[in-house]
Amino acid sequence: MASASHVTIRKRAAVLFLFVIVIMMGLIGRLGYLQFVKSNWLMENATDQRVREIPVEAKRGIIYDRNGKEMAVSVNTESVYAIPAEIQNADETAAKLAAILTLDADKLSRKLKRRQAFTWIERKIDERTARAIKTINLPGIGLTQEGRRQYPFENLASHVLGFTGIDSQGLDGVELTFDSYLKGRHGGIVVEYDARGQEIPYATHRYAPPVEGQNVYLTIDVVIQQIVERELDRVIRDTQAKSVTIIVMEPNTGEILALANKPDYNPNKFADYSPKLWRNNAVSNTYEPGSTFKIITTSAVLGEGIISSSDRFFDPGEVEVQGRIIHCWKAGGHGSQSFAEVVQNSCNVGFVNVGLKLGAESFYRYIKAFGFGRVTGIDLPGEAKGIIIDETKVKPINIATMAIGQSIAVTPIQLISAAAAVANGGKLLRPQLVREVRDKDGNITRCFYPDIINTVVNEKTAQAVKGILENVVEQGTGRNAYVEGFRVAGKTGTAQKVGSGGYVAGKYVASFLGFAPADNPRMVMLVVIDEPVGAYYGGVIAAPVFNAVARDILQYMKVVPTAETSTSEAEPHVIVPGVINCLVPDAVAELKKMKLEARVEEAGNRVADQIPKPGSRVPAGSLILLYTLTPRYSVGEVTVPDLTGKTEREAADVLAELGLFIQPFGNGSSTVRQHPLAGSKVMPGTTVVVFCE
Repeated sequence: MASASHVTIRKRAAVLFLFVIVIMMGLIGRLGYLQFVKSNWLMENATDQRVREIPVEAKRGIIYDRNGKEMAVSVNTESVYAIPAEIQNADETAAKLAAILTLDADKLSRKLKRRQAFTWIERKIDERTARAIKTINLPGIGLTQEGRRQYPFENLASHVLGFTGIDSQGLDGVELTFDSYLKGRHGGIVVEYDARGQEIPYATHRYAPPVEGQNVYLTIDVVIQQIVERELDRVIRDTQAKSVTIIVMEPNTGEILALANKPDYNPNKFADYSPKLWRNNAVSNTYEPGSTFKIITTSAVLGEGIISSSDRFFDPGEVEVQGRIIHCWKAGGHGSQSFAEVVQNSCNVGFVNVGLKLGAESFYRYIKAFGFGRVTGIDLPGEAKGIIIDETKVKPINIATMAIGQSIAVTPIQLISAAAAVANGGKLLRPQLVREVRDKDGNITRCFYPDIINTVVNEKTAQAVKGILENVVEQGTGRNAYVEGFRVAGKTGTAQKVGSGGYVAGKYVASFLGFAPADNPRMVMLVVIDEPVGAYYGGVIAAPVFNAVARDILQYMKVVPTAETSTSEAEPHVIVPGVINCLVPDAVAELKKMKLEARVEEAGNRVADQIPKPGSRVPAGSLILLYTLTPRYSVGEVTVPDLTGKTEREAADVLAELGLFIQPFGNGSSTVRQHPLAGSKVMPGTTVVVFCE
């Protein structure tokens, strides 16, 4: 029995020993797992429990114009954060905060109860709200300074500058493309806490200072940008166009002096605007350029030497290519004319003939050399590369239509870059939007110089093209672009828009592309008016815009007017008389007295509107468009004036200024009564009956 009992004891001891060994091995394995596999995770969690890092945002760099005027700055503002481990009563804290910040208390309470070391409550609050939060001094709730982006000029150059997000990250424009320079490097404050969540007095506190962002200096000139945008506002108002774009470039450097689109937006409140308005039409939109592209065709045929400016062409009014009839804009054609006159008259038939003579291979070589079909490389996001037909698939009809600016889609920035190459003597430059980047101490960290892509034509060809384009403004379709005292060169454009089913009736793009002074260009400008209401000819509505903007820019740049007398200066300029509300025959006769041509666009009896507007100054012989059915006035009621005692002509002029029609009765010399009565509220376009005795 004793022996059996001894064996049993030994067995039990062995089992116990094995059990202890298994337990020890498990503990050793667990210890090894924690030590070697989970050590980093455990260290991070331990650090999170005792260490709090409060982020300190870097101050974003300033964006200046070329003369050092601030266009985008950062101002200090407070942001509210929470450290949940330090909050004693989440519900009470949430209720107090929600009352000040106008937040949902229940949602905020759930946020404060989460297991996390740090969380934002509200970013970039106003000063009054920040003071209120400091006053209540809630445990676990703190304030830290951040930067809020401000644009002092509001809408000005919004498509160039872009905007930033809540974390001060660039989201569009230069703010996006130069974000790596502007944003700087964030810092932080590290503080240690004990197990009860109280700050350890003599623990190691670390402050990592933020590094301020660098400052960006643009090529944009605020004054020129203001001149451009002032005129764009007027064009939108007068033409009721879908959109308008103007770009101004320094041709010898490729620097963009102004770039603007209307409608636009205020980057201080960008979220309040439709994202469609954020789109930069100047670099992202493609369109058929129409006759402005004839500058490229002219450069190509003269550059190849296949014709000279004096070679003669005959325009019967139309030309057939592969069974398709291409008409000239002038009924019956221009007859016999030199190539210089072909360009001056913007003759489609002449350009079709020279385009076909040039041939696909040579034409495409120039199209690509001028930069079409690829991005220009401008420092803005979303640039389109345009659309050109594959050279291997091109047909004679395509060459014919491309020669007149159809069957090819370009961006405004491509087109003005190509024109600048002609203006500067033949060098295609990358359009430049930023001059330099400087650190906070003013040291230059990056500088941009003129970037010559290639030489497209030689100096002799460029001079010949400039001379022909100068004649376009002096004697041809671009006469309304002439700036008194300066030699101006340029080309008008009128292109019908293309839709899914072909060309869209009634939708046009009017444009003018030119530079001044023609002999030593200081600026190149492109004006694009998309879908104007009423007049749509580039020479009628786009060329005067060039005139108004160029006149002010040249004066601002202190360009001295030339002493030479050009053809345009020899021709007298006249003031356009007001013929609104006149009978059509009387209006035409009145314009002829002033040596102006009239074109009646509709079939009404009286003139409802005219382009250019009364009081405009234009060269003698200019074309005035008369509309008899579709006055274009702003929406809203107007007050009927008192016409008593006025002659029919005086009454017509007064009503015309308000957008009202006149219907006279009687053969008297002055108005004795009227309907509607004076003081009545009516819509523009209403007819006022006047009784004359």
